[in-house]
Amino acid sequence: MTVHAPPRLRLATPVLVVSPHLDDAVMSCGALIAAHPGTVVATVFAGRPPAGTPPTEWDRASGFGPGDDIVGHRRREDRRALRQLGAEPVWLRFRDAQYRDDHDGPRDLDEVADAIVSVIDAYGAATVVTPLGLFHDDHRDTRAACLRARSRTGDVAWLAYAESPYRALDGEVERALDELRDVGIEPHPAPPVPVDRERKERAVTCYASQLRALDTPGRPGHDDALRAEEYWWLTR
Repeated sequence: MTVHAPPRLRLATPVLVVSPHLDDAVMSCGALIAAHPGTVVATVFAGRPPAGTPPTEWDRASGFGPGDDIVGHRRREDRRALRQLGAEPVWLRFRDAQYRDDHDGPRDLDEVADAIVSVIDAYGAATVVTPLGLFHDDHRDTRAACLRARSRTGDVAWLAYAESPYRALDGEVERALDELRDVGIEPHPAPPVPVDRERKERAVTCYASQLRALDTPGRPGHDDALRAEEYWWLTR
């Protein structure tokens, strides 16, 4: 009997992975990134909050206090994690939702899309990997900006990933897939990417501050990041 190896997900390079926050790409796509050395990871909400902004509840759970350069620390974690996977970080200037207030007004998604297009052009990306936009407002905004960027790019392949840990929430992935179909985009399942647990764990543990918060009682932990990764090709 002939035993066929499972299909492998190989992407046209260079690869650009778009991450909402400074950990989402590695948590959700670490194995894919490792399989494509030289991948660029652009984190959208990597901007610093205004000077004097007190730590949020999440920041305090992550071990930060008043006066800490929280975003600077998290960027250093991100660089170390991506180095484990042979990838390069790009940090965009937009602020995480936890650092925005009512005075900021609605987020300009066209501006975010313009920044993503600039990264695509700067690195000549042949494949762009975007979040499905699960649960969190920043994730949904990142997907929306990526879809706008997609409409402005030419011969580029687009792949969506299910974000960890939100992909474990009942019905969340199906909701996001239906929302893509509602705007005329058909998500076609790609082969799942198995995880080398030891290598991905080394990368994930670089985000020590975020694991401290994720692993507190009542939060989901990070075990979900170590199961097979899920992807969909986006076609019209």
